[in-house]
Amino acid sequence: MTRSETTTPHVPLQRLPEAPHRDGPPPGTPPDRRAGTRVAAPRRWWDRVRVGGIGVDALTEDEVVRWVEGELEAGRGGRIVTPNIDICRAAATDPALRELVCTAELVVTDGMPLVWAARLLGTPVPERVTGADLIWSLSKLAARRGWPVYLLGGPPGVARRAAKELTSCHPRLQVCGVHAPPYHFDTTPEGSARVRRMVAAARPRVVFVGLGFPRQDRLIADLREELPEAWFVGCGAAIAFAAGTVSRAPGWMRRTGLEWAYRLGCEPGRLARRYLVDDLPFAVRLLGGSLVARLTR
Repeated sequence: MTRSETTTPHVPLQRLPEAPHRDGPPPGTPPDRRAGTRVAAPRRWWDRVRVGGIGVDALTEDEVVRWVEGELEAGRGGRIVTPNIDICRAAATDPALRELVCTAELVVTDGMPLVWAARLLGTPVPERVTGADLIWSLSKLAARRGWPVYLLGGPPGVARRAAKELTSCHPRLQVCGVHAPPYHFDTTPEGSARVRRMVAAARPRVVFVGLGFPRQDRLIADLREELPEAWFVGCGAAIAFAAGTVSRAPGWMRRTGLEWAYRLGCEPGRLARRYLVDDLPFAVRLLGGSLVARLTR
């Protein structure tokens, strides 16, 4: 059921089966908060691959979901960053943004050029994992386990429509809050604090934040302090996609790396400079440099 922004949720809590076909232990022991100590996260059973100037986790979407399930059961929260070419380009020129990406518990490849570059380097990642897909797969998990979710971002009314679509698909899903903050909410400490209080009061276990990089990720980093046992996904336009207010590219375009062309055709005024002037040259340099690095080893 969908609740308003001010509704306080029910809060369950729970753990995951060991991921198959991987070496290493399953997720570890819950932290002993009564002792006031922080227990280290379990050892990763996957590789972090360096591509586009950042480290990305070589995981499938299903493995991401099962890892998050185990961490939630163990009482550990985290954040997921889904870098594409635009995020990698920004991180390449700003050390603070690069650190914001690389310190996330999970970093998965949203952009197909990153998947191609990893293959060219000889260190492939298994597949593209997008925020637009994770909002559905993690909501399915949350519905099954009774974990409340929160939707933060998008134009007014869009998060509520996304909540309706998600609960229509997963009737047991508890949406403990939705909110569309004003565009400049984070230009003042008071505005940011108001949004953080609203989300923290709802006590979600999974939070989808669709405010665009790096605004969503900076907010998530702050919220992690207030909700240490929740998982956060910086998901960009995923809330609008889930609501149906912005259409996704057909499957064949997503699989062949042409989703950017579809989005450019839908929103040329907003995306032309970003895609054609900023991102395209970066993508060409990334792919060319990856090929050269592979050939000269």
